[in-house]
Amino acid sequence: MTVTEPTFDRMNPAKAADPDPVVTPAELDALIAELSAGELRWARTPLSERAGLLGAVHAAVAEQAENWARTASEIKGLAAASPLVGEEWISGPYSVLTATSKLAASVGRIGRGESPLAQSRFGTAPGNRVTVQVLPHNAHEALLLHGFRAEVWMPPGVTAGTVKATAGLGELHPTRTQGIGLVLGAGNITSIPPLDVLYELIANNRVVLLKLNPVLSRMLPVYQAALAPLVRHGVVRIVVGDGAAGGYLAHHANISHVHMTGSATTHDAVVFGPGSSGAEGKAAGTPLLDKTITSELGGVSPIIVLPGRWTRRDLRYQAEHVATQRLHNGGYNCIAGQMVVLSRDWPQKDAFLAELRGAIGRAPARPAWYPGSDQRVAALAAAYPSAERLGDGGRLLVVIGEGEDHSVIGSTEAFSPVLGVIELPGTGASFLDSAVDTVNRDFVGTLGANIIADPRTIRSLGTGFREAIARLRYGTIAINAWTGLGFLTAAAPWGAYPGHTVADVQSGIGVVHNALLIDSPERTVASGPFRPFPRSIAHGEFALFPKPPWFVTARSAAATGRLLTGFAARPSWLRMPGVFAAAFRA
Repeated sequence: MTVTEPTFDRMNPAKAADPDPVVTPAELDALIAELSAGELRWARTPLSERAGLLGAVHAAVAEQAENWARTASEIKGLAAASPLVGEEWISGPYSVLTATSKLAASVGRIGRGESPLAQSRFGTAPGNRVTVQVLPHNAHEALLLHGFRAEVWMPPGVTAGTVKATAGLGELHPTRTQGIGLVLGAGNITSIPPLDVLYELIANNRVVLLKLNPVLSRMLPVYQAALAPLVRHGVVRIVVGDGAAGGYLAHHANISHVHMTGSATTHDAVVFGPGSSGAEGKAAGTPLLDKTITSELGGVSPIIVLPGRWTRRDLRYQAEHVATQRLHNGGYNCIAGQMVVLSRDWPQKDAFLAELRGAIGRAPARPAWYPGSDQRVAALAAAYPSAERLGDGGRLLVVIGEGEDHSVIGSTEAFSPVLGVIELPGTGASFLDSAVDTVNRDFVGTLGANIIADPRTIRSLGTGFREAIARLRYGTIAINAWTGLGFLTAAAPWGAYPGHTVADVQSGIGVVHNALLIDSPERTVASGPFRPFPRSIAHGEFALFPKPPWFVTARSAAATGRLLTGFAARPSWLRMPGVFAAAFRA
């Protein structure tokens, strides 16, 4: 393989765009040699010390939280006073703080001879499946996220005893290290690179070289400081680099495994090579990559809306919910909702679409900060001339009419503020069954699926509702919540539905996060209240949660995100009133 020298500077991210080579392959080789020595040190690191290192990372992240959220907001062009800054608190330091605390607890339990699942609640799901509750996982979560739940579904036939006995993954045999893992970091959500590093190190027992995406190059000093305990211990190194750097590292003889977050196109370039030669290699089934690879990739995530009798406030609230699933982080999320599936026979369909147009149009303006966004929007607008430009004109709503072809938007991850809508006939069980069949068959990717339904509608479907969930082939399924909740739940596994291969990778291979270190999970199923408090109580739902702070229309999102992060840094019942006070101003 011919390698172009990478052009990046691991110590000065401001020079990431410098056209002259700054860090050479020889210097990368030196970092890999340092990690080889670090692997020997990691193998000798007892579990008690590993838990202590995770605690030290937790403290370092807490110290960097303000700088972290500010730097991420500047990268994305957010004004300091914008409520959208809350996204950067919650999907940045908050996520890493909750992960480090739960991973430290799991490693500590294993060190004491216990299973990480020793105190977990087990249940059952259709198809002879065992479930493990992962949210709420403690009393604090039960109150802070009141009304939200998440459970892990295991593959059919796996017993609770097996799940409990095998939880722990690489930490069950800490001296059996697995070499040096390369993490090719995401460029969109700032918690992803450090979370992937932690999972490689703990779950897979590999020391880690993290290559940042150039889009997040300015995060390098933050990550260096946040992960400093692991850097000092010799088990983590961080560089900024472009595709050439990634290619050099991925094919390095001393890298034992690659994990990446990104697109299927980038995955195939890593595995088979770039351009036409890579396409030929994929067609012939001859990968260039001579090591294992795991990945978290995107896709076309559906939002299935079950018809019911909704109030005007329900229509508006759920329209904002759908708009959030598309527009959070500007639309640059692997898990962004992309295709709304409606019943053609729902009497309130047109009213819902009117509210959806309004919600997309009212959402706060923000820059199209991720590279290539405008071109992707333009391409889908050209494919669907009837598409509606909303808001500042950069947001696209594509309502597919009866008889029109949805294959283009159903097979293309937009990674931009583009939302599609398709309509299917039927109501009740017939509509749900048709929707499940359609999204499984027609939409590329299996990372996440969303279902929105009035509790009365869910009850009317009886056991058929959970049976339909079992038929959805997605790694995370959210009911009256966004699948982003699964991403934020540190104890939940995060990744595509199992079974993909490098030849047909879809939304990826393997999982990350998974702070309870569950072996070979099938999926995560999350749920939330259909209505926010206090309307939830008035309509018979016992849920005390207001409009979620991750809604793009939440006015107090920045304050809530900051306070939630402070709580995650130093949990205390005394901190809760402040969090609630901010959240209820959403």
